[in-house]
Amino acid sequence: MRTKYFLIGILSFCQNLLLFSQNNLDEVLYSIEKNNTTLKALRQSAEAQKLENKTGIYLPNPEVDFGYLWGTPAPIGNRTDINAVQRFDIPTISGMKSRLADKQNISVEWQFKSERMNILLEVKQLCMDLIFYNSLKREFVMRLSHAQSIADIYEKRLAGGDASRLEYNKAQLNLVTVQGELSRVEVERGVLLSELKRLNGGMEIVLPDDHFEPTLLPPSFEDWYTLAEQKNPVLAYVKQETEVSKSLLKVNRAKGLPSFSAGYTSEKIVGEHFQGIKIGVTIPLWENKNRVAQAKASVLATEARLIDGRQKFYSRVKNQYERAVGLQAIAQKYRNLRNSSNSAELLKKALDAGEISLLNYLTELGMYYNMANLTLEAERDYQKAVTELLAVEL
Repeated sequence: MRTKYFLIGILSFCQNLLLFSQNNLDEVLYSIEKNNTTLKALRQSAEAQKLENKTGIYLPNPEVDFGYLWGTPAPIGNRTDINAVQRFDIPTISGMKSRLADKQNISVEWQFKSERMNILLEVKQLCMDLIFYNSLKREFVMRLSHAQSIADIYEKRLAGGDASRLEYNKAQLNLVTVQGELSRVEVERGVLLSELKRLNGGMEIVLPDDHFEPTLLPPSFEDWYTLAEQKNPVLAYVKQETEVSKSLLKVNRAKGLPSFSAGYTSEKIVGEHFQGIKIGVTIPLWENKNRVAQAKASVLATEARLIDGRQKFYSRVKNQYERAVGLQAIAQKYRNLRNSSNSAELLKKALDAGEISLLNYLTELGMYYNMANLTLEAERDYQKAVTELLAVEL
């Protein structure tokens, strides 16, 4: 019997451990990437766009026509005409169109990755807020327990005539304040969980983490930036659009060359039958007017967008890096200060020993709690800054 309960306990522990491991931050990101309806729609749109890019690059459809003409007067008989024609470009243009479609599909994929990065960045920022409020909830649960014990003590003291009504009211006010703060934290957590549920395709998200994992900034911004620029899907998309516009320019230039057609033609009349081959040429005199000029302008425009995009990306991430460095220093300062002092316990001992009044105790405790809140806020702000900086890694 003991063995049975022991095994049940082990299985229960393993299930809880598995549940926890499946709901950490990485699992949340994986789940939302798999279930997010916007990403699904974007993926379907991307696949449809890829197919569209591949249309129109093959030979045009062959043309077959049949004619049956009744002759008048009747003795001359009827006439039957059959024509089959296939139009085609020179092989160089066909190859150019195929390579252009391949480059356009690469551009579509980078555009999808850019949208994916934005959605996952939003998710991770929400997770940072959720972890922050989980931390606050843990803090306020402890504070509530402490405030409840103080309120109970002063209620007994009031009943025994050892405390004044004013002290009792202060203890009750402190208790109600902590209860209100805990309720506010629960509301904020509910909003974040609801938003994550929406992003997860309507399925619940569980993220019990109540502390931030240590996150280090890149030691050298310039070295990191070189890699980040290569990974940034937005810049990759603009760069690829430049390649697409250059290929389109080549195609439009090639379209200035003649196109050809070849086929079979047949004509039958009474007592006679004519048949043979049919060859034609199309000379592009007016249809492609201004296409080459427009393609050249498009190349210049995409190259200008690429230069502008690089400058904006560098300035933005440089500012983000410097901001993250500053927030890291602030968070570390608060963390060190909190770790080096345990004011809550010292204040409780002083209150129990009668060294300070309840008013002074609550005032000093409020200052300590405020410092604890600032520590968590600084840590949250630092984590969100790093998350935004490293968005290209998502």
